[in-house]
Amino acid sequence: MSPLAIFHRLAHATYSSLLLSMSQVRSFEAYTTWEDIVTRIGLWWEQARAVVVVPVFKFLVALCLIMSVMLFVEMMYMGLVVAFIKLFKRKPEKVYKWVAMDEDDVECGGESFPMVLVQIPMYNEKEVCEQSIAAACKISWPSSRIIIQVLDDSTDPASKELVKKECERWSKEGVNITFEIRDNRKGYKAGALREGMKHSYVKQCDYVAIFDADFQPEPDFLFRTVPFLIHNPKLALVQGRWEFVNAGQCMMTRLQEMSLSYHFMVEQQVGSSTFAFFGFNGTAGVWRISALNESGGWNDQTTVEDMDLAVRATLRGWKLLYLDDLKVKSELPCSFNALRSQQHRWTCGPANLFRKMAGQIIRSENVSLWKKMYMLYSFFFMRKLVAHVLSFCFYCVILPATVLFPEVTVPKWAAFYLPSLITLLIALGRLRSIHLLAFWVLFENAMSLLRTKALVMGLFETGRVQEWVVTEKLGDGLKTKLIAQEPKEEHHVRFRDRVHLLELLVGVYLLFCGCYDIIYGKRTLFLYLLLQSAGFFVVGFGFVGKYVAAASS
Repeated sequence: MSPLAIFHRLAHATYSSLLLSMSQVRSFEAYTTWEDIVTRIGLWWEQARAVVVVPVFKFLVALCLIMSVMLFVEMMYMGLVVAFIKLFKRKPEKVYKWVAMDEDDVECGGESFPMVLVQIPMYNEKEVCEQSIAAACKISWPSSRIIIQVLDDSTDPASKELVKKECERWSKEGVNITFEIRDNRKGYKAGALREGMKHSYVKQCDYVAIFDADFQPEPDFLFRTVPFLIHNPKLALVQGRWEFVNAGQCMMTRLQEMSLSYHFMVEQQVGSSTFAFFGFNGTAGVWRISALNESGGWNDQTTVEDMDLAVRATLRGWKLLYLDDLKVKSELPCSFNALRSQQHRWTCGPANLFRKMAGQIIRSENVSLWKKMYMLYSFFFMRKLVAHVLSFCFYCVILPATVLFPEVTVPKWAAFYLPSLITLLIALGRLRSIHLLAFWVLFENAMSLLRTKALVMGLFETGRVQEWVVTEKLGDGLKTKLIAQEPKEEHHVRFRDRVHLLELLVGVYLLFCGCYDIIYGKRTLFLYLLLQSAGFFVVGFGFVGKYVAAASS
């Protein structure tokens, strides 16, 4: 073999070996690079965790601790006010002038009695229209000095016909009752009440009492409320307390009763006793018509037209009075969908009203500085905003996340002692249900997701901020009809009625945090996390309350 051939072979072998070596080096470099990428990602995460994530979580925990203390102080303040009222028997009759009406004058025609208009707004209320109209017609007051005005916005012909016949029946018995309808539903309840005030016969009335379709006032309702308005010219409103006839119907109604009992016994009573201001609940109250008109009348700029009117009347210098011992029978939603719709409106509406009225409250010249602070801080900021945000963000998001970040700690007083005291304070509103406190906490936390979402919609005026849901009464339960949009196909409606995706996702998150705490954690927080995740799953799958099938269109 020639030297040239040998050289070519050696060169080829060397080249082949070089290619093999290069391919091995490349594969090794690729392997090393992949490992390096994983290592670098780990380093980046540790740096981001130490520099960004953990400090942010510590800041959020500190913020929630501050809000927890603020809420606790607010509730302690309200508790002390109620204790003072009970201890020193500061009844409204001692604060405001009250002289009983001469009931003997009723039989003589009652010409000295003021003229009262009773409004009953209705919308497809065929299940309860008879009992509500009957209760209003049985109110004790001179027949010549009272007008019962039924405002029927029903779209169901059967409901409208039934209400009309009921009005005609009572009219034949000598009751001064009118049946009013309109050709549109503009403004919904606020629009119906506003149109009702435009009738010529209303001009002769001094006061207007308002009852929703499921409310049944006692016969002496006007005798207990109107004297306050007669003898106290600066009073614009006198409202009674709701009493629930179906509170024991199911677990969900019992839990609602706990929350609403605290609302009336504490929140409403404190506002009325200290600053003569509270949020009108839209029913079971009597307004001075001159105050209502001076305040601008009924306005549908938000879905809480009742609270809106109360705020505007207060900014005009009028006072509001709440009577805790004046009880009016009503119903609680026993359908979970009805409750969700109601809670959305009750949370979204006040947040939206705060956005629109905060500036007017600050600039008002008829309200003292302390009253402005109460309206802005206590009434709106703490009760309508902070309470909802804290329940969800702290107890359902941030506190569970601390098991994933051991560097972030929550003091025991904030994680256990403070919320326990707050819960006990709320339980005082309905002691007979104190054994349901654990269920109440889990249910309220699960509902806080819905409320927080509604609050954001109200503050930023997005999504369903102007959505109005009418709660149709069924006698032994309630169901909701969405009238802001047309109903979907039946199977889609049923799926959405029974399954709530966001609640299920939060339930999965809490379950993950609970399992992580069991495996890797050194705390006992998993006990709360697993129970709360179960609460979200129960709510997410709709296994709460009584299920009412959606009505066909």
